[in-house]
Amino acid sequence: MTGPLTTAEIREKYLSFFESKGHLRLPSHSLIAPDPTTLFTVAGMQPFKPQFMGAAAQFPGHGENRRVTTAQKCIRVGDIENVGRTRRHLSLFEMMGNFSFGDYFKREAILWAWEFLTGADWMGLDPARMYVTIYEDDNEAFGYWTQEVGLPESHIHRFGADENFWPADAPLKGPNGPCGPCSEIYYDRGPDYGDDTWADYAQTRESARFLEVWNLVFPQYDRQDPQPDGTPVLADLPFKNIDTGMGLERVASVVQDVPDFYSNDVFRPIVEKVAELSGKPYEGEVSVSHRVVAEHIRSVAMTVADGVALSNTGRGYVIRKILRRASRHAYLLGLREPTLYKLVPLVVQAMGGAYPELVTEEARVTAAIRAEEERFLKTLESGMQRIGGLLSGMERGAVLPGEEAFLLYDTYGFPLDLTREIAEEYGISVNEAEYAESLEKAQETARAASKYGKSELFGGSQEALEGLPATQFVGYDELEAQGEVLALVGAGERLDHLTAGSEATVVLSRTPFYAEGGGEVGDTGVLEWASASGERGRGLVRDTRKTPAGVFLHDVLVEEGELTPGLTVRGVVSGERQATQRHHTATHLLHAALRAVLGSGVRQAGSLVAPERLRFDFAHGAALTTDEIEQVERLVSRWVTANFPVSWREMPIAEAKAAGATALFGEKYGDTVRVVRVEGGIPFGDATVTSMELCGGAHVARTGDIGAFVIVSDENVAAGVRRIEALAGEAATRWVRERLNNVGRVAGLLNTSPDALETRVVGLQTQLKAAQQETAQARRQLAEAQMGGGSSAQQVRELGGFKVAVLKLSGIEGNELRGAADKLLDQSGADLAVIASDKGLVVKATKEAVGRGAHAGQLVGKLAAAGGGKGGGRPDMAQAGIGNPDAALGALDTAF
Repeated sequence: MTGPLTTAEIREKYLSFFESKGHLRLPSHSLIAPDPTTLFTVAGMQPFKPQFMGAAAQFPGHGENRRVTTAQKCIRVGDIENVGRTRRHLSLFEMMGNFSFGDYFKREAILWAWEFLTGADWMGLDPARMYVTIYEDDNEAFGYWTQEVGLPESHIHRFGADENFWPADAPLKGPNGPCGPCSEIYYDRGPDYGDDTWADYAQTRESARFLEVWNLVFPQYDRQDPQPDGTPVLADLPFKNIDTGMGLERVASVVQDVPDFYSNDVFRPIVEKVAELSGKPYEGEVSVSHRVVAEHIRSVAMTVADGVALSNTGRGYVIRKILRRASRHAYLLGLREPTLYKLVPLVVQAMGGAYPELVTEEARVTAAIRAEEERFLKTLESGMQRIGGLLSGMERGAVLPGEEAFLLYDTYGFPLDLTREIAEEYGISVNEAEYAESLEKAQETARAASKYGKSELFGGSQEALEGLPATQFVGYDELEAQGEVLALVGAGERLDHLTAGSEATVVLSRTPFYAEGGGEVGDTGVLEWASASGERGRGLVRDTRKTPAGVFLHDVLVEEGELTPGLTVRGVVSGERQATQRHHTATHLLHAALRAVLGSGVRQAGSLVAPERLRFDFAHGAALTTDEIEQVERLVSRWVTANFPVSWREMPIAEAKAAGATALFGEKYGDTVRVVRVEGGIPFGDATVTSMELCGGAHVARTGDIGAFVIVSDENVAAGVRRIEALAGEAATRWVRERLNNVGRVAGLLNTSPDALETRVVGLQTQLKAAQQETAQARRQLAEAQMGGGSSAQQVRELGGFKVAVLKLSGIEGNELRGAADKLLDQSGADLAVIASDKGLVVKATKEAVGRGAHAGQLVGKLAAAGGGKGGGRPDMAQAGIGNPDAALGALDTAF
C-alpha cells in the first residue's frame, strides 16, 4: 500500500497536468527579482510581467507560447516575525502557476483547477469538502462553478473588492491599469481543525479549518480615471489573461493530512534533525524555535544558491537577517556552535530535484552559511556583554526601555524573548510596548523595501510610458546620433514642454546613450536641438536607464531653450564612455584571470563598471595572497600588451553556451544574446586562458586600449564572497603616481629613501615596542609602590555580607589595573576587590563570592554611574571608564 503523495510528486503532477492542457513548462526564475520593483521574486506571475503588460509571449528556445506553467520559488518578508510563531506563515514558498496571455480565460481556468484538485488521477480531494469565494458581481464565475462544476450555492460566498479583486479595491481606489476579479478555492479540513462553519468563515475571514489552496485571478479590465462623480471606469482589456496559483505547501498539508506545513515531508526531516542536534524535542513552547530554524534554513539555502551574497545592503541584508534570526533561535535551543550549515544537505535532498542549482551550489551554500554563523555567534557574545552592562547598572524592579531592547535585537540579534529571559535574572522587566513601536517602525521600512502586492509590480509611472516603442540603441558604434523626442515625463505624468532650469525624463526614438545595466553605469552627455523658429537648445544628460520593455529613459536638465515632443535632437555621449569601456573590458579579463588562477569555482556575484573604477564581486572562500594578486594582474597586463581585437556579435543562446560563453547565474537572457569575445588567449600553465561572455555592455575595440591595469583592493564583503576593486587606463596611472608620491613624502619625514623605507619602519617598531614594555614595567612598579601603604593603602570593609577590599590608585590603567585587582584580592583575603584610579575602575570577585550571589558586572555598573562613566562585565570580573574615582568609591555603601 502506497502512502500519500510527496511534495515533489504533487509538484510534478501539477506541471504534467497543465502540460497535458497545452502549457509550456518553464523552470523557476531565480529568487533575484526579474525587475527592479522588488528585491525578490514575490509572486509566480512576476517573471511574466512583460507578457501581462502586452509584450509578445516569446520565451528563449521555445518561440511563442501563450500558455505557460511553472513551479516558482518566491520570498516574502513583510511579516517575517510571524514565521514560526504561527504554523501557516512562510518566508519562502512555492507557487504553482498556470498562465494564459490572451488565450483561454475564466471557464477553462475554473474547470481545470477543479479537475486537478478532485480528479482521481491527480489530487483526488473530496468535492463535497470544497468551497469557493468569488467577487460579488462576478456572475460569470458563479455560473461556471454552479452549472458546469456542479458546486452547491451553499459552498460559494461572494466578497467585495477588498477580498476578491486584484488589486484589492481597484475599482474605487486604483491603481489604473490591468485588474479583475478573482476566485479562491478552499478545502474543509474537518472538525479536528475547528468547529466553525463555512458561514462562520464568511463572517470572520479567519479559520484553521477552511484552508485556501488555490487562487484564480481574472485580469479582464483596464481601470481608468473615474468619472467626475466617482463612478469607476472599468474598460474591457483587448485581450484577457489568466494568472492562477496553487500554494504547494498548502496542498501538500491537505493531501498528506498533516496539521501544518512543518509536518509535511519537506520540513519534518529538518525539524527532527534540529531536535536531534539540540536535544530539545519538538513540543511545547520551545517548538517555535524548531520551526524558525527549519523554515529559515530552507529560505537562506535556496536564496544563496541563486547567487545572493550575505551582506549589509539590499537583498543580501534581508537574507542575512533571516539567517541571523534562525541562528538566534538555535541559540535559544542551547546550540552554541555553528549548526545551521549541517541542515543544508536536508534542504538539498528535499528540493534539489526541482531546483538543480541547490545541488551544484551545495558546497558554496554550506560554506557561506557556516562562515556567517561563526561571525554572528561572536556578535551574539558581544551582545551578551552589552546587555550585561545595561542591566548591571539598573536597580531590581526597574524597567529596561523598549528602545534599548530593540537596539539589542537590531544590532546584536537578540530577540525579545531572549532579552526578557536575561532581564528576569536581574529582576528587571522590559517595556514591551515601546519595543513593539520600534519594531513596527523597522518593519514598515522593510515592507516599503519589499513590496509584494501585485499592484506594486507594475509601478505608477508605467502609465506615462504606455504606447511608447522600444528605443533604437546605436551606441555600440556611434557616440553621436539624432533622434526624435517621443515623450517628456515628470512626476509620473506626460509633459508638453521643458524650459531652461527644469529637469525631467526624456524618451527618444533613437539614442547613442547606453542605459544602466549589467553592472555598467548609464551614459551621460548632452542633447542639442533647434526649434522650428531656430532657437538653439541644450540639455545635460545626467543618467540613462531603461524599462523592461526597452524604452530608454534619459534624465535631462535643460540648460537653455525649450524642449518639446516631436523635436529632433542630437545626442552626444560624454568622454567618460571611453573610460567606462576600458573598465568593462578589463572586468571580463579580470574574471577570466581569476578563474585561471583560483579555479573554475570562481563565479561572478555582482559588478560595477564606471568611468573612474571597476568593482567585481565573486564567490571564493579565502582572501587572495600577494602572489595570486600578482598572477591575476600579470595575466590581464599580458592581454593588454597583446592588443587582441575585441569582437561582439549576436547569436542564439544555445549556440553561445555551446561555444563556451560565460553566462551569469540569475540573469535573464532572450533567445538571441550578445557575445563579447577577446580574439586571443594567454598561456597560463598547461592551458590557454580565453575570455568570452554574454554581455550587453560597451567595450573597447582592442585590449591595448585598456592601458595600465592595477588591483587596488581585495576584501571580504559577505560569507564566501570577495570584492576586488581595480583601475584601468589613466585612473590606474594616477593611482600609482599618488602612491609613489605618498611613499616619497613618508620617506622624507623619516629621513630615509623610499628604497630603505621598510628597514626604517621596522627599526622604529622595535624601538616603540621596547618603549611600551618600559612604560608597562614602570606602571606595574608604580602600582606596587602605591599598594605598599600610605594614604592610598587598602581598606577591607563589610558590605552586603561580603568582605570588600577597596583601593584608590593614580596613573594606572588597563592590564596593570586588572593585575593590581588580582594582587589586592590575594593579599587581602577579601571576597571582592574594588580598585579605582583616574584611568578607570575594576571589580573582581572570588569564585566562592560569585556562588553566594556576588556580581562584579552589576556592582561596577552602579559605581561607574556614580563616577560619571559606564561599564559592565561578568560576575567574576568587570571594568569601566570613569571620570571621578572618589565619587565611584563613595557609592559603595549604597551599591550592595
